Amino acid sequence: MPVVVEPDPAVVEKLHAALPPGGHAVQSTDRLVAWLAVRPEEYVVVLGPSLDLEDALGVCQHLRTARPTVSVLLVRALVDTAVLGRAMQAGAREVLPAEDTVALGAALGRAYELWSALRGPGGAARHGRVVTVFSPKGGVGKTTIAVNLALVLADRGSRQVCVVDLDLAFGDVAITLQLFPTHSIEHAAGGEHDLDFSLLEPLLTRHPDGIAVLAAPSLPDALDRISPSLVTQVLRTLASQFDYVVVDTAPAFDEHTLAALDATDDLVLVATLDVPTLKNVKVAAATLDTLRVAEGRRHLVLNRADDAVGIDPGQVPGILGMPVAARLPSAVAVAAATNAGRPLVLDSAAHPVSEAVRGLVRAVAGEPAVPPGRPTPAPARRRLLRRGS
Repeated sequence: MPVVVEPDPAVVEKLHAALPPGGHAVQSTDRLVAWLAVRPEEYVVVLGPSLDLEDALGVCQHLRTARPTVSVLLVRALVDTAVLGRAMQAGAREVLPAEDTVALGAALGRAYELWSALRGPGGAARHGRVVTVFSPKGGVGKTTIAVNLALVLADRGSRQVCVVDLDLAFGDVAITLQLFPTHSIEHAAGGEHDLDFSLLEPLLTRHPDGIAVLAAPSLPDALDRISPSLVTQVLRTLASQFDYVVVDTAPAFDEHTLAALDATDDLVLVATLDVPTLKNVKVAAATLDTLRVAEGRRHLVLNRADDAVGIDPGQVPGILGMPVAARLPSAVAVAAATNAGRPLVLDSAAHPVSEAVRGLVRAVAGEPAVPPGRPTPAPARRRLLRRGS
């Protein structure tokens, strides 16, 4: 999404009229550096007319070699031959008069076209992994697992993680995190053919612990307005910007879930130790085999897996024909954490459920298991992405 460097708020407001939705502004080149450090897919920087010319030319010179896919648009109150020549030598893509917002809008479009061409099909673009959390049975703790999984993924190495709530009728990701989104995936409806991250990012809600959330609609009737092709495009766009996209699905093979499964790199299949759920998961696994979903990258999670229920967890691999990647014990603390809006992995890192989730993350991320008796490494310090700073 375009970023404007301009210290004058009145000028920022004027320039924003030419920017696509989600345009961002910072007041200084120092803040621009901080912004770009966490935005590897930025495609254009607009240097405002109030910015000192020498500072602006220094930015052009730096980005010309450090970030060659980023176009720098220099906006000046007066564009003369001297300014134009120096700007071109420094590496500015275009120099534009401050009063011509129409020209700025056109230049932004050209910058995006150039960025797309330089990336190429699968070229320099990031391709994050889509991790879908699925169960054919409701009430198995799927959302709780998805949220805790995303938070641990984000902590380990400060990865960028987005959670998509694809339970479009009754999604609970936002309330589980005590978020109150003003936008949801519903607001992207109709954008299947021209959706990009500049349009999608304003729909995301940021959690203080570093993950982004694309919430489910607030009312179930929005489901009919969201097409499977939109789901596909949303996941593809988010995967180009985030290291991991964690998808919480509805407990059914509906058309939206099928679209997500088709885009899935890793599948987390959730089951509990009761006969109806195990039967349904076995049938679902056969369906996943037929669809060839995440072959070789499926991770079976047994939730609330205690011997007291009458089914030995050790029998599950034989019943389902796949190994257990993580076993989460029953715990009142999980429900208490959910009710408090503070997922367990954040406040009780040593809890057995938190340990099990970290084991699941190692499986998803392809990391070696921690040998018994060795302490689990402390999570990396969280990096909070702040808008407007």
